[in-house]
Amino acid sequence: MAITAGLVKELRERTGAGMMDCKKALVEVEGDLEQAADLLRKAGQAKADKKASRVAAEGLVLVKAASGGGAHVVLEINSETDFVAKDENFVRYAETVAEAVLSGSPADVEALMSLEVGGKSLETLRQDLVAKIGENVSVRRFARVASDRLVGAYAHMGRIGVLVEIDGGTVELARDLAMQVAATSPRYVSPDEVPEEALAKEREILAAQASQEGKPEEIVQKMVEGRLRKYLDEVTLAGQPFVKDPDKRVRDLLAESEATVVGFLRYEVGEGIEKKADDFVQEVMAQASQSR
Repeated sequence: MAITAGLVKELRERTGAGMMDCKKALVEVEGDLEQAADLLRKAGQAKADKKASRVAAEGLVLVKAASGGGAHVVLEINSETDFVAKDENFVRYAETVAEAVLSGSPADVEALMSLEVGGKSLETLRQDLVAKIGENVSVRRFARVASDRLVGAYAHMGRIGVLVEIDGGTVELARDLAMQVAATSPRYVSPDEVPEEALAKEREILAAQASQEGKPEEIVQKMVEGRLRKYLDEVTLAGQPFVKDPDKRVRDLLAESEATVVGFLRYEVGEGIEKKADDFVQEVMAQASQSR
């Protein structure tokens, strides 16, 4: 497989390693990004475990609760530009879609878009919006949470939306935890949820890093377990320092409140979507030619 400059750049952005180190790693694993990233981490050259996919798409993440309580929705709708994401017509459509999710309980996006509002399907309303604003609009995903337990909801500037369901505790605790998830982006609730495969992979990487420090095997094993505990604290909500009081872990906060986290959902605009990066000069020239 040809190792392109774009592939090297993507690995460098993901790991923070040097350009030549990235190219060498990609050559060694024949262009496999995942294996190359692991190789760099084992060699201690990756500066940070960054997101695998760049966030590039624009749009809006909306969090909404049913007026009667009991149900919440988190919804992502994408647009081509941030400018349109702030347009009142776009925002109004997003609100309409969110209300339809709350009242209609659709199974998926396809079912959602077939729901009718004011005599028109949401798909027809979407097409009308596209014609009006001149940009493509897509309803990407949604989740509806209906529960008798407490659900904390938090939205940050239309970019991040979080729902956290807890058993026990208070409304304030549920909201604080939603803000925590928005700020720190944990992957799991607790260490019990971390897949064994992920633990084994992390342990292998940590062992490779520790062995390069020239320590005896028994010391290496202790180092690996200590670093693994630190890793688990970073990726689990329960293990993270509480954002409002960093001297306290979330697990301590939950114990004090006699509460447990049932689960959480976190949406961020465009996560996992890579938008084509057009040349800016060419884009301006294209727009100018269209306006003649």
